Amino acid sequence: MGRIKGCIGIALLAGAVVAGASGCGGSVSAGAGAASGPQAGASASTGAGSGGGGSVSASPTRPAGPPMLLNTIAPADGSTVGVAMPISIAFTKPVAPSARKTVEQHLKVTTSAPVTGAWHWFGDARVDWRPQTYWKPGTKVTVTAALQGVADGNGRYGTHAYTHSFTIGPDIETTVSVPGHTMVVKRDGAVVRTMPIDAGSPSFPSWDGTMAVMDKQPEVHMTSCSVHITCDPKNPNFYDLTLPWDVHLTGSGTYVHYSDGDKHPGHSVGSHGCVHLSMTDATWFYDYVHVGDPVTITGSPRGAALADNGYASFDLTWPQWLAGSANGPETTTAGASA
Repeated sequence: MGRIKGCIGIALLAGAVVAGASGCGGSVSAGAGAASGPQAGASASTGAGSGGGGSVSASPTRPAGPPMLLNTIAPADGSTVGVAMPISIAFTKPVAPSARKTVEQHLKVTTSAPVTGAWHWFGDARVDWRPQTYWKPGTKVTVTAALQGVADGNGRYGTHAYTHSFTIGPDIETTVSVPGHTMVVKRDGAVVRTMPIDAGSPSFPSWDGTMAVMDKQPEVHMTSCSVHITCDPKNPNFYDLTLPWDVHLTGSGTYVHYSDGDKHPGHSVGSHGCVHLSMTDATWFYDYVHVGDPVTITGSPRGAALADNGYASFDLTWPQWLAGSANGPETTTAGASA
């Protein structure tokens, strides 16, 4: 099996389709699959629009018109997540630009200690909140979408209040050097483990930038056809594999994982954009990291992943983030008890 075949395709987990356009392939656009329902990731989606996860309270009355509902809220209610995890809310229908300021004002974030952050709109159906810098470990966070009677500007009105609470876990940060073929994992600034890696090839380079872990899967079915590389089994870039210990980084399909076509990484480039670890290191990394932990890739010619390609919100500077907000920065009130 060629080294180049160790990347990804459609993610299948125990018979369920994992959300996201799952492919390391360089032909997939930066934000593919990231700004619609799949961007929340399998382990972060809550089915908020149908009452799944968190708490939902019905409004006794509502204006005439169809309901404005949420598709997903991430992270999951009751979860513990990493320091780079945004709050990500996806609506089932578009929100008009004229309504975004009011909608933002009804999305309330409370924390156990004050945090400065802001909302940022990705298109017309997704809005994320991130702090100005990484979360402080141990912070308890609650987000309440008090949308009863709130208009989306397109004739729909909110009928529910949605509430999610979560906790920020330890400060675990990973840095990948593509030209150095190394990955360094730190906890609270101290190096925990340094591992050899192989990343994308010149034809299929990895994304640069900081990407928060979207989810983890013990096995992922990976095909070149699903990421528009090739569906021809005779093409040398064709692959159809199921590989273990997969840590999901982007909606377009970047993973850190083991590849049986690259059993001893650390000296080459040859994936279709994923980061390859040895079996021992892939198993350790899978067990060690959490959803929301930042993974920063450097030295790749592809450029930084778009901020809505999964949870790459810290690929935007703070001024760039604020440019997508209808209300600007806010300092949370204390009182969350996630």
